[in-house]
Amino acid sequence: MQSSGETDILATIGTRGSPLALAQAHEVRGRLARAHQVEPERIVIKTIRTSGDAIQDRPLFDVGGKGLFTKEIEEALLAGSIDFAVHSSKDVPTFLPDATWLPAFLPREDVRDVFISPRAGSLKDLPAGATVGTASLRRQAMVLRLRPDLKVNSLRGNVETRLRKIAAGEADATLLALAGLNRLGLQDKATRVLEVDEFLPAVGQGAIAIESRRDDDRINSFVKAIGDSETEVALSAERSFLALLDGSCRTPIGGHCRVNGDRIHFRGLIISPDGKESYETTREGGRADAIALGADAARELRERAGEKFFTLFAGA
Repeated sequence: MQSSGETDILATIGTRGSPLALAQAHEVRGRLARAHQVEPERIVIKTIRTSGDAIQDRPLFDVGGKGLFTKEIEEALLAGSIDFAVHSSKDVPTFLPDATWLPAFLPREDVRDVFISPRAGSLKDLPAGATVGTASLRRQAMVLRLRPDLKVNSLRGNVETRLRKIAAGEADATLLALAGLNRLGLQDKATRVLEVDEFLPAVGQGAIAIESRRDDDRINSFVKAIGDSETEVALSAERSFLALLDGSCRTPIGGHCRVNGDRIHFRGLIISPDGKESYETTREGGRADAIALGADAARELRERAGEKFFTLFAGA
């Protein structure tokens, strides 16, 4: 336990410095303070600039994709300068350093994407040739599957930056996660909410993950107090699905697990970046089999698509 003046610091959180990342870190801190009946100030929030924050001039998949929003935070965790990290689950790489793990997930927010545009009420209402700005390959591919006549360009930046770019006319529309808008109090910016059945979310979307060192028993016990078992089950299926497919960060992948009591329903999708080729499957079973069901769904899609599907777009 560290000491700062007269106040004992119970833990130091590592997070990105974007408004959304900070909102998530404050949510974690508030939940921990209530669970352990301590003053929130005894849990310190430390901001860390990541490669994903620094690189704004090109799509992330051109410079490594997975891990660019977590790498420097994980380095701080392994070095001991923070006690645990708070991430958006969809930013967490499929494979973590051997010394770290995800001991807890907060209760999941809304998993859906939203359509935002000053020009149209929905994706189908955009005029032919309109431009949709997004940095997500999954969103790009699903937009083009639904509307092959549209143009898609890269739109980077935090939530507020992307909203400003749309307002300034840099694109006719964009797509964002409803969870992020909700956490920032910006849900009124959504033009239309896209239902999961028509627009499958990213693996982990809407969930906040806590990453810690495996051997830090004190911190692991500390953060598990706010863990949500239903979200953990859902994410175990989704991340298992991703782990068997994630050979290339250029392969658009969607996956969502719904938990209902002791049962789960999983839906997974792989799609070509141009939206022209896609493979989809579902699984149902007991929540105890979540990891196995996610992996089985991935094996089916990999077999149906063939290895060429994944290598074809690796250099796209």
